[in-house]
Amino acid sequence: MADSTIRLLGPPAIESTGTSPPQPRGRKAWAVLAYLALQPEGTGRSRLASLLFPDAADPLGALRWNLSELRRTLAGVALDGDPLRLALQPPWRCDAVELVGAGAIPRPDPHSLNGQLLEGLSFGDCPVFDSWLADQRYRLENCAQSLLYESSVSALASGDPREAANLAMRALQRDPFHTDCNAVLVRALVAIGEHRHAREHVTRCANLYRDELGLPLPPEIRRALSGAAPEADPGIPATVATVRSYLDAGGASLSAGAVDRGLDQLRLAVVLAQRTPSRHLLAESLVTLAGAMIHQAGGRGAEVADFLHRALSAESPTAEAQWEKYDGASPTSAAAYRELGYLSVQRGVPDRAAGWLERAGVAAAGFPDEQARVLAIRGMLASDTARYGEAVEVLTASVRLAKEARNRRQLAFSSALLGRVWLLRGELEPAAETLDHALEWILAEHWTAFEPFVAGVRGETYLAAGDLEAAAEMIDRSWVMADLAGDHCYMALAAGAEARLFLAHGDLAAAQHWVDRGMEPKPWYLWYSARLLDVAAEVAIAARSEHAGKVVERLGALASRSGMREFVVRAQSHRAVLGNDTAAQTIPWLAKEIDSPALTAFLAARGQL
Repeated sequence: MADSTIRLLGPPAIESTGTSPPQPRGRKAWAVLAYLALQPEGTGRSRLASLLFPDAADPLGALRWNLSELRRTLAGVALDGDPLRLALQPPWRCDAVELVGAGAIPRPDPHSLNGQLLEGLSFGDCPVFDSWLADQRYRLENCAQSLLYESSVSALASGDPREAANLAMRALQRDPFHTDCNAVLVRALVAIGEHRHAREHVTRCANLYRDELGLPLPPEIRRALSGAAPEADPGIPATVATVRSYLDAGGASLSAGAVDRGLDQLRLAVVLAQRTPSRHLLAESLVTLAGAMIHQAGGRGAEVADFLHRALSAESPTAEAQWEKYDGASPTSAAAYRELGYLSVQRGVPDRAAGWLERAGVAAAGFPDEQARVLAIRGMLASDTARYGEAVEVLTASVRLAKEARNRRQLAFSSALLGRVWLLRGELEPAAETLDHALEWILAEHWTAFEPFVAGVRGETYLAAGDLEAAAEMIDRSWVMADLAGDHCYMALAAGAEARLFLAHGDLAAAQHWVDRGMEPKPWYLWYSARLLDVAAEVAIAARSEHAGKVVERLGALASRSGMREFVVRAQSHRAVLGNDTAAQTIPWLAKEIDSPALTAFLAARGQL
């Protein structure tokens, strides 16, 4: 049977091997198809009709005509029901569905990723759909960029540096300032043996960052030139016992706060593990090192991703090379997938994160401690994308498993994330109770590195309840501890909380001061950036700043690209306050999909619902 493909990226088209299939007539048919393709849960017919045919005398009739047009050209594709759903079965494929699909197999060919969603079509007569389309174009561009990056790292880890360089260069054509893609390209060139080209690329990057952004070259790119592993004492035998000794020593050093020493010991464990015949031991060593770099040293770049992909190649080489799900239970594979999912959550690529976490869940079967960790990151993802019901469900399950495993740090982490969900929904009593428990477990574990997060969120819970004095005490503590630790993410969180506190006091100058302080560090977790930009927009609007529009546009672009649905709504709310009538029309449509009493109250107070 000939393959048939729905191309929604670039100029839309229906393609079929060896034939010239009929094409849907009219841009609205393509709009219906794209909307249903990217709404897998379906949508009500009346809702879709009002979205795309707002001025039609018979919107439902217009929708029926376009559905019949699609059925004429998409023989064998199901388009029915209410809610209306698109169901693709072989031989049909859709490039946009594969790009965002968590479990989509086959994966899209990264070499084929070109063009915007519904490129060349515009929908000025449907302002709400036009706004949705702009958001989805940001989202899919972000997914494509992330897939190119991940594919380049995977190629490098599996021993194909030329393919890694090719994919990294394709990614850099989209975004020449992508630090991690630049680092992968340099690492790939070094692996090929093209050291002169690698040095020349680093020089070009330094000039580009200086001339265009006024910034120094990111250290990750320069380190890629000389990323050699440490040399082990040749007298040390490469055995399972010596590798485990270094793994144990590294863990002990990290627990004692000697991060650099601990990382060196874990790197040596990897070097020794490479000399043993045990692929599993190498995978375990690589995952341990990557996890320490992520959670102890703030590592987020290409080097960490390379370690994780190498671990997956060692543990299950066929699955990693083919981008397929790992079907067996393995805590090592689960941890690697989870960490890749965690990095994607923080980078603001929720569709890619969902895929990694789905694999992690399969590999974690039968290992409750690892299941608790995977569920916690799934809850973080659901919370960031304003799927609060799902977030409560999976985080509650994570808390239960952590209790059963008697893992107090995981219990504190999962509980803190659950408390954040309650706060964002405006349910302050469960938020306060959950966060107070998290603080107790943090104190019992002496886990001061995580305290700034919980203190900051607890302070905002006091603030939302109107207790400004208690809020100030907790928020100030959050800022001091984050600042002392130099943690950019928690500094942005605490600074945003300080800005909200002073906004509540009516002190706009102090609020702006804290916004500015929060903008200085560059948090790698983009949800913190979005939350800070949200309060920055409120402060700028209250102060009638001439820069308010720019702040709102930054928030809107980040939220759309990263699938942060509540911040998309809030950006539209800010635009509406600044006089954008089209944004005002989109607010009730977008807000209806988000179950948050706090958001509903915020919009109602502005007269936007």
